[in-house]
Amino acid sequence: MDTLFKKHRILISQVSTDIIRDITNTIAWQKSLVAIKGSRGVGKTTLIRQYIKKTYGVNPGEALYCALDSLYFSNHSLLDLAERFYQIGGKHLFLDEVHKYPTWSKEIKELNDLYPKLKITFSGSSLIQILNADADLSRRVLSYTMEGLSFREYLLFYKGIKLPKYKLEDILNNADDICEKVNSVCKPQKMFEEYLKFGFYPFYDGNEIEYYSRLENVIEFIIDQEITQFCGIDQAYTRKIKALIMFLANNVPFDVNIAKLSTYLEINKQTTLHYLSALNRAQIINLIYSNNKSVSKLQKPDKILIQNSNFLYTLTNNPNIGTIRECFAVNQLIEKHEVEYGKELGDFKIDGKITFEVGGSDKTFEQIANIPNSYILADNIEYPIGKKLPLWIIGFLY
Repeated sequence: MDTLFKKHRILISQVSTDIIRDITNTIAWQKSLVAIKGSRGVGKTTLIRQYIKKTYGVNPGEALYCALDSLYFSNHSLLDLAERFYQIGGKHLFLDEVHKYPTWSKEIKELNDLYPKLKITFSGSSLIQILNADADLSRRVLSYTMEGLSFREYLLFYKGIKLPKYKLEDILNNADDICEKVNSVCKPQKMFEEYLKFGFYPFYDGNEIEYYSRLENVIEFIIDQEITQFCGIDQAYTRKIKALIMFLANNVPFDVNIAKLSTYLEINKQTTLHYLSALNRAQIINLIYSNNKSVSKLQKPDKILIQNSNFLYTLTNNPNIGTIRECFAVNQLIEKHEVEYGKELGDFKIDGKITFEVGGSDKTFEQIANIPNSYILADNIEYPIGKKLPLWIIGFLY
């Protein structure tokens, strides 16, 4: 256990607390069981270490941080660790990478029964099904999902520009004032173009080649390790999944034809839909349906988009600009809102009542002229023109 204390001290002392993401203020850290999920690389580990440093300090005592993929757990159990920690006065146990520990859910449930006063915060892959794990945690765990950086957070992390977040209603009603405020402190369009290429993850250091190489490794790890572990897909078939991702990244979003996609992959339609569902859960793609209320487990999506534009630039050398715009729009909106495919009535319908058409600065209202509550999200503009809003403005939703 002394080894874990030593690692805790080193890891917590190394983390910077200069910039802490807003999600830290929404998490009920003091509850008995808290789960933080998210795709690999979005910053879950950093967020947890920052909270520990600000709340408990560097030295272990009341709090202990440990990653469950540590060699320590090759011959020690989580139950044994927690028992000893609690006996010496420990109050808050932080467990990272829980999906790498086979019996994590059963042991966390047992710890909660044995030591109800011990707070446990744990993190893991976005694929973890907290509600359907080996042990029933659904009535006990407060679960949060952490996303990559919004455009607003990118401005703070990489440019040192602090701006508030806005609700969608405020953006639609006060776009002029918001754009005036943003343009007074930066050139948003130029920075937005940078964000689309390398701003979604908090580890860009100025070297694009290394950044995209790291993102490629993230995608490979999710497919080879996490999807096979959680989605019942044999390791031998990951090549098909990678072929599917490359096909989606290199083709303009289209009316989805599962039969043609299955023929291209040389697999049956049910398997194709299973792979798409797994990639959606893993936050590598976004599946968009025309009616979310009637979506069944293996229903054909109406549109498929890569989950974020940084992935798109990683997977293809020359991504289609229309695809990039739609990819960004869905990525930012889906975190807080219900997004549906608009078919011929605009590109996307938000919360069942707002219609967005996404395009360039020359995009007209022809397709949505008679639709109430309809707006254009236009690239390459810095101020709104009536109900035509800058695309980047929805990057201030979180």
